[in-house]
Amino acid sequence: MTAQHEVTVNGAARPLTGVDPATTALDFLRAQGLTGAKEGCAEGECGACSVMVARPDGPDASRWTAINACLVPAAALDGQEVVTAEGLGTPDDLHPVQREMAVRGGSQCGYCTPGFVCSMAAEYYRGDRRPAGAEATSNGSGPRTHQVDAEHGENGFDLHALSGNLCRCTGYRPIRDAAYALEQPAAGDPFAARASRPAPVAAHTRLEGASGVFERPADLPQALALLAEHPGAVLVAGSTDWGVEVNIRGIRSPFAIGIDRLPELRTLHVGDESVEIGAALSLSEVERGLAGRIPLLDQLFPQFASRLIRNGATIGGNLGTGSPIGDTPPALLALEAVVVLASVDGDREVPLADYFTGYRQTAKRADELIRAVRIPVPVSEVTAFHKIAKRRFDDISSVAVGFALDVQDGVVARARIGLGGVAATPIRATATEAVLEGRTWTIDVVREAADVMAGEGTPMDDHRASAPYRSAMLGTALLKLHAQTATPQEVGA
Repeated sequence: MTAQHEVTVNGAARPLTGVDPATTALDFLRAQGLTGAKEGCAEGECGACSVMVARPDGPDASRWTAINACLVPAAALDGQEVVTAEGLGTPDDLHPVQREMAVRGGSQCGYCTPGFVCSMAAEYYRGDRRPAGAEATSNGSGPRTHQVDAEHGENGFDLHALSGNLCRCTGYRPIRDAAYALEQPAAGDPFAARASRPAPVAAHTRLEGASGVFERPADLPQALALLAEHPGAVLVAGSTDWGVEVNIRGIRSPFAIGIDRLPELRTLHVGDESVEIGAALSLSEVERGLAGRIPLLDQLFPQFASRLIRNGATIGGNLGTGSPIGDTPPALLALEAVVVLASVDGDREVPLADYFTGYRQTAKRADELIRAVRIPVPVSEVTAFHKIAKRRFDDISSVAVGFALDVQDGVVARARIGLGGVAATPIRATATEAVLEGRTWTIDVVREAADVMAGEGTPMDDHRASAPYRSAMLGTALLKLHAQTATPQEVGA
């Protein structure tokens, strides 16, 4: 390894010399004496480790993005810019976020405070954050007026930016008050000025250590060549799943390939027949890029973990794990998505309905990676995503259901329903779809279909829910969808 591998932290270069590939960004930062960020859960659920990184916001600008430093390998930050709570301000010159947290009583023991400050600062610098009543544009979606409600302040602050941060002693009211008291960044603010310039490019990285090798190739052909050479390699994008394996289970990989910054995996193409989403785009980037074009995904995003996790997690990673309880598969099954797999032999396409082959097993070969997910358009007009979990946000689902129905003149012309958490793999509720298609969207038909849906899959008993409960939730989900839609005469008219 050479000295060229380094991370810019609070404006100063910090070499990665001697850093093991399994070292997290959090441990790397704390070893540098930057102990504001803490380890609370090591799973990305508490936000005590939150830091800001400069991520691309189009080709000419950057977006300060809060991430969980406990999950990301330090090696993945090679060539990148990081800001910790220590870098935002000093005791004699507090950053506006730090000042508001202090004067409004937003901190008691202080353990969680640096993480809150970094997540709050990332939202503070969000480019389209405007006071209520001001118009803003977002990724070509046109002018919009910022709403004010229980989760959005008069200053345009979105409290969901703090959804991945937990406080166990202060209470959230003073933290919310601090967030809602923030004004726009002052003229000459260095962090706002930095956001007006392009984000750092991803450097080619290779770190070797006792735990193995981490290599981030420069482009997709290099990545595929590495994967062909090391078919058992772990692919690391947002690391929101792999980071937990490293921290909690102590798992190490002899060879890890960083794919999070590969340009070929970070595209978003909206065409006349389909929308293609690059596998390495974070969910937050996908949400901004789609700008409401896929309403079913708009319902999914707020229920997928927390903003901190969505700032790193990718659709490719969620599908790559093959988990039966991932949140994106039920929605993507309802949307009839296709997975685009890439290898040195070229691309091949697999319908998502055929992708899952067994518990955490997929049709993806060891020498392949997910390049993109393709969704046919136009999408159905009646869509919904129902997630049943113990917590409203930031929780694993017991049952997840994605609906996409075409209803014409009160008749269900087409039904696609994806299920998660009720079988060894995510599945389509094909029996329920068959009951609905060609019949009127009435409560009697829906009740008949709901009885069938309650028997779809092979629900299991575990600590999240019992099998009878899961079956009951499946049936209830369809009844809920009917109650939430318009009358048969209005739907599809």
